[in-house]
Parts: sequence; structure tokens; C-alpha cells
Amino acid sequence: MTPLAVLLCAPLASQAQPTPAVAVNSGPGFAALADMAVRAPVIAGVEIRRAVRLKPAEAPGVAPGASRFFVEADLVTLLRGKGGLPARVTYLVDLPSDARGRPPKPKGQRVLLLASPVAGRPAELQLVGQDAQLDWTPATEQRLRTLATALVAPDAPPSITGISSAFHVPGSLPGESETQIFLTTASAKPVSLSVLRRPGEQPRWAVSLSDIVDETAAAPARDTLLWYRLACGLPAALPDAATAALSPEDNAAARADYAVVRAGLGPCR
Repeated sequence: MTPLAVLLCAPLASQAQPTPAVAVNSGPGFAALADMAVRAPVIAGVEIRRAVRLKPAEAPGVAPGASRFFVEADLVTLLRGKGGLPARVTYLVDLPSDARGRPPKPKGQRVLLLASPVAGRPAELQLVGQDAQLDWTPATEQRLRTLATALVAPDAPPSITGISSAFHVPGSLPGESETQIFLTTASAKPVSLSVLRRPGEQPRWAVSLSDIVDETAAAPARDTLLWYRLACGLPAALPDAATAALSPEDNAAARADYAVVRAGLGPCR
């Protein structure tokens, strides 16, 4: 019996993979892409060799207007994947119908996958979430390649879990000051922010991956892993506990400086 026949004949309750998310054609924003990349042990480019549309009885939980496909695909590019992947992989994906309600024909398409391997089945993948099958473009592949490289780098920025403390020091001149903010991270690696104000200049903020802010530190470039960690991990405002030791004046100044950081990062998207 072929692997496909086994899949179609197996009881629904015995299928290990959860209901796949519906894949859509439009690519996600950088933050959504990074959300998936950090959860995906496998990031790969594949070409769909075969796509079998499952019957409704074999595909519980499919959203209205979508169809579930069992896909066989040939590996084209492996961007991330410890131990590699076989030359051909299989996975389930839900794809939306077109404007006329017709199911798509994905055979022959080149796509990018963000997935997890299925335990004990090296050729089977499970997509990590919504939009985890992406239309292939050179730009999207490059963004994923950059993310995959950054995630495994020795100096990869850690996931931000909160803010531990902040302090504010007025300068010797009117309008001169510095605020430093220390963050907590999932790996316990240090990350700190600084905001410098000088008379007649715009506030300048920077991030340092250490307890001591380097003089050469700068704000992160947008659409990088460090930007994502900060923009999507920092709270909207300084928590009260982080400024409990400050005077009312320094507390207000530190909060204003933190607002500079949040504005500089922009929204998480």
C-alpha cells in the first residue's frame, strides 16, 4: 500500500498532525514571518510534485472556502534544518479556493515552507502555522535566509521577556540627560537600552547586547531579528516596578525616553 493510501485509509483520530492553517497567497509582514521562523526547525524551498485534494470526510476542521491537500514536494533549497531533509517531503496544507470557488491546482508551484519535522518520520513535515506555506519569490527567500542565519548566530539577540529596571541621570547642562533601561530575556543574556539627550539635538537611543552600553551602539535596523525582538517583545510602557526607585521627576523623564524607543521601533508588524 502506498504512503498516500495509508494516509487516506487511516482513521482521522490516528492522524498525528493537527489541523493545518489556511495558506494564503499574500506574503506576511516581517514580524509575522519572524514569528514563524523562530518556531520553525525547518525552513525550505520546495517544488510541489503532487497535490491530492482530500475529501471533506478526510479533512475535518477545514475553513469554509478552503480545501486540504496532501502534498509531495521535491526539496530545492534548505535554509534551515538540522540534519538535513530527504530529497522529497510530504505535508498537509489547507489552500483557499479562487474567486469562483474553485480549488487551486498547486502542482508544479515553487513554495517556501516553515515547518517542524514529524517525529519518527523524517520525510514528513508539519507547517508551523498560518501562512507557513509561502509563494516563492527571491525577496521572500532572502528574508528567510537572513532570518535563519541570524537565529543560529552565536550573538543572536535573545527573546525579550520584560524590563527589570531603569534609571535616569540628568546631565551637567540644561536639557542634557541619559536614561538606561535593562531588559530581561528568555536566555538570561543581557540586553540594555540607552537614550541620550543633548541640548538642541533630537534624542538618540541605542541597544546593547550587554549590561554596559557601548559608545558605538545604535538603534537596530528595521526588519532585522534584533528589531523584531524589541518591537514585538517590549511592553508598551515602562512597568511601575522598573521605576519604583526613581524620584517622580526621574520617573517621568525615564518614561518619556522609553516612549522615544517605542516610537523609534514602530509597530510590531
